[in-house]
Amino acid sequence: MITIYDLAKQTGFSAPTISKALNGNGNLSGETRQTIIEAAKKAGYTANMAAKALSTKHSRLIGVIMEDVAMKRGFEHPLFGGLLNKFRHEIEMAGYDLLFLSKHFNDGMSYIEHCRYRDVEGILVVNPIDDDPEMNALAASGIPCVSTNEFIPGICTVVSDNESAGQMAARVFFEAGHTKIGFLGAPFRENSPAALERYKGFKTELESYGTDFDERYLEVCDAWWDQAGYDGMKKLYERCPDITAVFVVCDALAFGAMKYLLEIGKTIPDDISVIGFDDDTTVLKAAPNLCTFRQDRDKIAQLASEVLLQAIAGVPSPQVVRVQAQYISRSSVRRFGRSIPF
Repeated sequence: MITIYDLAKQTGFSAPTISKALNGNGNLSGETRQTIIEAAKKAGYTANMAAKALSTKHSRLIGVIMEDVAMKRGFEHPLFGGLLNKFRHEIEMAGYDLLFLSKHFNDGMSYIEHCRYRDVEGILVVNPIDDDPEMNALAASGIPCVSTNEFIPGICTVVSDNESAGQMAARVFFEAGHTKIGFLGAPFRENSPAALERYKGFKTELESYGTDFDERYLEVCDAWWDQAGYDGMKKLYERCPDITAVFVVCDALAFGAMKYLLEIGKTIPDDISVIGFDDDTTVLKAAPNLCTFRQDRDKIAQLASEVLLQAIAGVPSPQVVRVQAQYISRSSVRRFGRSIPF
């Protein structure tokens, strides 16, 4: 199936320019617009997009759902804030504007009602309320959607490759000589499975070395913020005081875990090594600097915008798109037998 990215390669124009031309918006010259439309016709893409652009009134609005019940970080979240900045840029380049959707608008109007009220053409689901039944209704509404966190049947999710990150964390610890390795997680949820996927990858990688993961070294925190990490690490350490390393599913939890370890007189990484996830700049102030994983916010946002623009044009979307996270080595992992960090 031909996409706007195929047309971009064929014509030499950017994907946002292709989208503007075929949607009938944006400040393009007549020559540029005509060149793109002719290329689309030749490729058999006209029926999906160009004809729709000529016959349909466009609001040029993209709705955004971003709730903050579970994370309690808002735009300061190390993934979602930067992701929204890049997504806004990509969408504006294609001639659209963003509208934040809220459950508090107009006496509790539903997301779908809000979308209909404002003629929203597509929706970015960044971080919804846990197990919100409206998400399934949204998927069935016919409004083009894309998600960057929640797995919603019928809606494409663009998300980090969490399992491979979990595997990498286990590999770093194992190759550094650790055998008493813990996992500090957040709530395991099927619809929002980041923590569960990181655990699956972590456990699978450790077991690939011929050692079954001891479930005593698993502690699942009740939330995603630092106090939950503090409390979770306390439970894990009191149960397994022989632990020498712990992979924590996000930096906010890792910050709380490190706070607890330092309070009881442990040094990091000499006594216990720690790896986090998110590359949260606020945690960089901690000593030692935390080894972590950096999610590719720009890539996730770019792909999410591309998927949504294609969905608006009538192009089917995949169910899941994965983006590799980058391991950032700093000074919180000790290699046994050496005085330098891993």
